[in-house]
Amino acid sequence: MTTAQLRPARPPLRPSDLTPSLRTAVPEDASAAGGICYAAFKAIAEQHGFPPDFSDPATAIELMKGAISRAGVLGIVAEVGGRLVGSNFLWTDDGVAGVGPITVAPSAQDLGVGRRLMEAAIEHARAGGIEAVRLVQAAYHGRSLSLYSKLGFDAREPLSVLQGPPLAVRMESFDVRAATMADIDEANALHQRIHGHTRSGALHTAIRERSAVVVERGGRITGYTTGIAFFGHTVGETSGDLQALIGAASSFGGPGFLLPTRNADLMRWCLRRGLRIVQPMTLMTMGPYQEPKGAYLPSVLY
Repeated sequence: MTTAQLRPARPPLRPSDLTPSLRTAVPEDASAAGGICYAAFKAIAEQHGFPPDFSDPATAIELMKGAISRAGVLGIVAEVGGRLVGSNFLWTDDGVAGVGPITVAPSAQDLGVGRRLMEAAIEHARAGGIEAVRLVQAAYHGRSLSLYSKLGFDAREPLSVLQGPPLAVRMESFDVRAATMADIDEANALHQRIHGHTRSGALHTAIRERSAVVVERGGRITGYTTGIAFFGHTVGETSGDLQALIGAASSFGGPGFLLPTRNADLMRWCLRRGLRIVQPMTLMTMGPYQEPKGAYLPSVLY
């Protein structure tokens, strides 16, 4: 009789044996969390016939490294049996918190890991006195829409992710230039008028990283962007201001930029210039929300 035959057979694992434990992410988690992030997004996207959000694991790992080390971002990881199986991030640069990306390893799904990660992010926001929590979800993913709805998020805005070559379009009477720290107060005031709050923290970071751009008409700022990209946000008094910023962008970072689908005129303007729709998404909110009073492009956080 062999040694293997002498060992009693192990009973199959049950969900009750695999209760996830949560802890704060540390830099050493970036590689495992990034690998899971890439695999999870790739699996769900391909299942529904859409391109993955990340081109390779290295891109997702770099995102994890940046998020874990960034001030104002809480990283949460889930472990089962001592093995990292998922992660989530809460961005608290400003008075509104953004959630994501949240990912769970394909092998650990349907065990309640995603719910635990989302509940932890919401609880942390509430503990910090943040009432407004927001996220953007892949509209083709019905399970995530169901989970977020159950947790109290409301669907607010259908979005389309657009991608393509830079347009190199200059709009007459719209002056586009790099943003500086001297522009922050005016840019914040514009965002406040449109959304009822500012994103000063994200704007400061974008100016330091030289990705922020403003558009002026008549010598005053009428729009700005932290980057026409997946993680960038943009506001303008009119869709013309957004056209000027999109037209001046040298590229559209990540999977593309998010455009509110209801802005039909701006959508047609982009499509007629060769941009294409990559995927549908949904802006969801919890807590106070003001219907935008101007033109905007949200980031993948909100």
